Amino acid sequence: MQRPPELGNLTRVQEFVLLGLSTRPDVRDVLFAVFLALYLATLLENTLIVYLVCAHGELHKPMYFFLGHLSCLEMCYVSVTTPSLLAGLRGGPCHVPFAACMTQLFFFIALICTECTLLASMAYDRYAAICHPLRYPLLMRPQVCLGLAVASWLGGLLVSVVKTSCIASLSYCGPNVLNHFFCDVSPLLNLSCTHVALTELVDFISAIVILWGSLLAAGASYVAIGRAVLCMPSATARRKAFSTCASHLAVVGIFYSATLFIYARPSRIEAMDLNKVLSVIYTVVTPMCNPVIYCLRNKEVQAAFRRTLGWPRG
Repeated sequence: MQRPPELGNLTRVQEFVLLGLSTRPDVRDVLFAVFLALYLATLLENTLIVYLVCAHGELHKPMYFFLGHLSCLEMCYVSVTTPSLLAGLRGGPCHVPFAACMTQLFFFIALICTECTLLASMAYDRYAAICHPLRYPLLMRPQVCLGLAVASWLGGLLVSVVKTSCIASLSYCGPNVLNHFFCDVSPLLNLSCTHVALTELVDFISAIVILWGSLLAAGASYVAIGRAVLCMPSATARRKAFSTCASHLAVVGIFYSATLFIYARPSRIEAMDLNKVLSVIYTVVTPMCNPVIYCLRNKEVQAAFRRTLGWPRG
């Protein structure tokens, strides 16, 4: 029996070509300098946060425990995607071997899924602190915090193993050009020359479970927080409670808006410049802004930083 023509004589793609963020040489030089500065700033900020949380006993609290994990995650996060972005801006289209592309995809999926669940855990921490202040030491005891953090990391790895295995098992027979600056799910699905219905289903289910599940958990926490804050008799108490949550809520909104737009859909997404811009938001901009939003404006963190430098109290 004759094989279907689309499945016969397939030559497996050995490498992918990443077009990068921009193909204009005059723009690439400027963007290279900008994103290199952002990358170095992100590494410096997050390294500082991890050091301060580990070195100062007064920061050994659940909120800073999760912020330390978030900073570690984001240093890994930017180190997975930004080098290929910089390579594309520096030398034009970047040739990436198939195995290296799948490896980058694996770590990217693992880290983005971990960040989703970690943000939900941080929302629960704020819920416990504001809605159940007397039970907070019990609800967020060290064993619970460690369990939530470990579950976030292991959950991200498990989802990534399943999704990356499905995508790597597809046949890619050309063209091998990705209109992106790193190996992402949707551009790869667009290049597959075999049926991707099962892979799309796995991708959609995981998006529902991880993205929507963690978003609903975070949303439920903030609805409860909002109700508790509105019931507080003192305006000062309401402002203080709101200030502890506003930063996290803003980051959650930006992060989930971009990721849900790109990933929480069952069909393949056409490679568009808009997708690349949104990817820049949650792979480059958000990791750089998070330390400033979460920690460096925090009085306890500022006090720890001043002590580290030997400066007098402000």
